Amino acid sequence: MLAMNDASRERVLVPRVRQRLDAIATVLLVGPGTSFLADPAVRAALPDVDVLLTGWGCPRIGPEVLEAAPKLQAILHAAGSVKAIVDPAAFDRGIQVSSAATANAQPVAEFTVAAIVLAGKRAFRLAAQYRLERRKADPHGMPGSYGTTVGLLGASRIAKMVAERLRGFDLEVLISDPYLTTDQAAALGAELVDNDTLFRRSDILSVHAPLLPETVGLVDARLLGLLKDGSSLINTARGKIIDSDALIRECATGRIDAILDVTDPEPLPPDSPLLDLPNVFVTPHVAGAVGNEIARLGELAVSELERLAAGQPLEHAISPAEIGRLA
Repeated sequence: MLAMNDASRERVLVPRVRQRLDAIATVLLVGPGTSFLADPAVRAALPDVDVLLTGWGCPRIGPEVLEAAPKLQAILHAAGSVKAIVDPAAFDRGIQVSSAATANAQPVAEFTVAAIVLAGKRAFRLAAQYRLERRKADPHGMPGSYGTTVGLLGASRIAKMVAERLRGFDLEVLISDPYLTTDQAAALGAELVDNDTLFRRSDILSVHAPLLPETVGLVDARLLGLLKDGSSLINTARGKIIDSDALIRECATGRIDAILDVTDPEPLPPDSPLLDLPNVFVTPHVAGAVGNEIARLGELAVSELERLAAGQPLEHAISPAEIGRLA
């Protein structure tokens, strides 16, 4: 059974992926925004459903839905976090859960690495100044990409991909995460430090923490104040992780640059200072999968279904212990 909205289905299950799906499964569609139990046809089909292939727009799979689907073996999510749609009762039932978060993480990691390289040249600020002043700026004071210290706040899936991709650069990589060990950080080519050290030492700091109650406003005025003059702050995680008022105040001084793909609120109001400051570069939440990249999520989910059909273990399974740490 497919449970995602129409727009998602068309972008995630492109023809080549849909052909693979149809070759191994009998598919029942679920309309956009439809409750599993509100639609009589869907409700009637649930007792025979072995697998739910979900995506953006999927209704929550609560205890009542699980009870109505006694044969359900797996929930394969062709999108990112499953936290909002999968009830913990699914794990109690022994239902396997998989997520395409890895496929969505790849373009975010690529975007972040590109931002890190450009931040090393202070390219975003200099481009804005060039546009406003119509003169070439003095490149003195740019850190560049040699010997620069890059800090990663959080050891998320994306942060780990970023660290791996930075191995090809002559950079020092720091990472801060309460769940990461020194050996695990070293395996990523990074040094494990605390948050204060991360902010003090980084020339470029990239935020990768999940949005949890304890991370709302994590990057506050005090931490922002620890950043070096001329440093850059990148956020491709969630806007609420950074105290917006504190960020505006810090950026208004011109002391740091900010590259923001996510903001709080999102979108920003038209009169937000962040849209006018020359040292702030804002993109409208485009780091994640867009365009052709979205098909990668469908390919991952269908590959998981093929493994399931072949009696093989899922490659991107989510455990109950992980749910509490997911955004």
